[in-house]
Amino acid sequence: MGEITAEVLVSRLAEWGVDTVFGIPGDGINGIMEGLRRNRDKIRFVLVHHEEAAAFMATAYAKTTGRIGVCLATSGPGGIHLANGLYDAKLDHVPVLAITGLQESSVLGTAYQQEVNLDRFFADVSEYNQIIMNPAQLPALVDVAIRTAYARRGVAHLTIPNDIQVAPAGKDPYQTVAPVVAPSTAPIYLAPAVRPRDADLRTAADVLNAAEKVAILAGIGARGAGALLERVADTLGAPIVKSLSGKMVLPDDSPYVTGGLGLLGTKPSEDLMEDCDALLMLGTNFPYTKFLPKPGAAKVVQVEIDPGRAGTRIATDVPLVGDVGATLEALLPLLERKEPKHLRRYQEKVRDWNERMSSLESADRDPIAPQYLAAQLDALATDDAILTCDSGTIATWAARHWRIRGRREFYLSGTLATMAPGLPYAIAAQLAHPGRQVLSLIGDGGFAMLMAEFSTAVRYRLPVKIVVNNNNSLGQILWEQMVLGFPEHGVRFGEPVPDYAAVARACGGFGVHVDKPGDVPGALRDALAYDGPALVDVAVDPNEPPLPASVTYEQAKKFATSFLKGQPHQGAIATTLFRDKIQQLKG
Repeated sequence: MGEITAEVLVSRLAEWGVDTVFGIPGDGINGIMEGLRRNRDKIRFVLVHHEEAAAFMATAYAKTTGRIGVCLATSGPGGIHLANGLYDAKLDHVPVLAITGLQESSVLGTAYQQEVNLDRFFADVSEYNQIIMNPAQLPALVDVAIRTAYARRGVAHLTIPNDIQVAPAGKDPYQTVAPVVAPSTAPIYLAPAVRPRDADLRTAADVLNAAEKVAILAGIGARGAGALLERVADTLGAPIVKSLSGKMVLPDDSPYVTGGLGLLGTKPSEDLMEDCDALLMLGTNFPYTKFLPKPGAAKVVQVEIDPGRAGTRIATDVPLVGDVGATLEALLPLLERKEPKHLRRYQEKVRDWNERMSSLESADRDPIAPQYLAAQLDALATDDAILTCDSGTIATWAARHWRIRGRREFYLSGTLATMAPGLPYAIAAQLAHPGRQVLSLIGDGGFAMLMAEFSTAVRYRLPVKIVVNNNNSLGQILWEQMVLGFPEHGVRFGEPVPDYAAVARACGGFGVHVDKPGDVPGALRDALAYDGPALVDVAVDPNEPPLPASVTYEQAKKFATSFLKGQPHQGAIATTLFRDKIQQLKG
């Protein structure tokens, strides 16, 4: 057999710099798998256990490298399984290419086995979405798909019928008169250097210069502009709040940083949003508007690369369309230096907050406090460690007790906030950065969803370290029910409690279970020292609440109401809350 169309697909991906494809074979993509086999010196195929994990891995690969991530699934149910991971990429604005199979073109529309219109299914999640129906069109459509994914920071999808995959490369079976669209001569995407107009920059500077108490809210869009960001903060005497996705934009010990915002944030950040008279938003579309300044309380300048997103969360006085780094570089000479009185006040508040958080990281608490577990992982990890995280209470502990310092990075499902990406993210990050320490702090609920991927880590000999914060429950939902005034229902898994350490050992990796605080540091050290995939399953206090920085009267009232309605763990929860308060007072 000569060169087939699937080989052209793989070669073109390689020319675009793709070196890894995540997926699972199936009869709908056997031709593509053959193309990968014939070109295995160009592209590494990573075999996973679930297509959802493949999509998460592609998303994490894009997040951690800045290059397009690629996932592959068969027709029908295989393609459907990609959806959750692809929505994660869409909502966090990272470039991912999904490739799926399709039944032979001659049977499409006949309700053939596993026939699903995947182009229609992916219509909402994708920025570019095409069926390849002619081998001659493939190279050009690969180019358009990848360029679009980069340009629009989202998902592109190509679905290819079985017969097209194995057709002779470049053959046009229809002998059309129209010329074949030629592929790009240079398969490369050059991002434009977007800078706001001078008049808009001047207007923004006037607003910021006139304000007395400026606050900055920085998101992941400010990544790489940390030094400029600190210069702006120093000039304006402005404290900096970081979104959760933007946690790695600046070190947590920066003198300008107040921490996060929202349910997972800090009290100084909340106070700042109520206190400022001007807010500079940089590369963030922060969704929780109730934590932002009240309408009319502060002038708002927003730097946003996508003009369609500027002003969607809060009324914006001056939208600046541009890259954060290029914008700050142009804006900085226009800003007037302010006295740092406002900044110093928040530096004092941050010191007090950090003392409160440190008091909850006590080794004396039994059952194990999740804050202590997160703090120990933070203390033992390297300064260039990459931490991936899942959604739920675990995100609270990571947000507050995992400190960004040195070259550390932090990744989670930001806007979609889905469960289960922690482990797949770690695998992709380790493949992308083989020389760095990669850790995942993940809840038992999220780990259980895709725990078969630990076997993937073992098979590829990836030294990822998985720490399971095991409260044997869906902790975030438990506390949400209580804050709504409902007795808990359907959130505790009960007996028997799975032994995730045994699962890790059964897969061929390191696994240890910990249920005593004194054993936590040693277990983590052993896992970090192990030459291969390691898992530490830690039984933490299931009644530890991920309390917001400030508890409102309504939240407190409904929380109390849930107790009166028959909360089955009143005693344990009350004891934990009491001990938290004692620890804070002692601290």
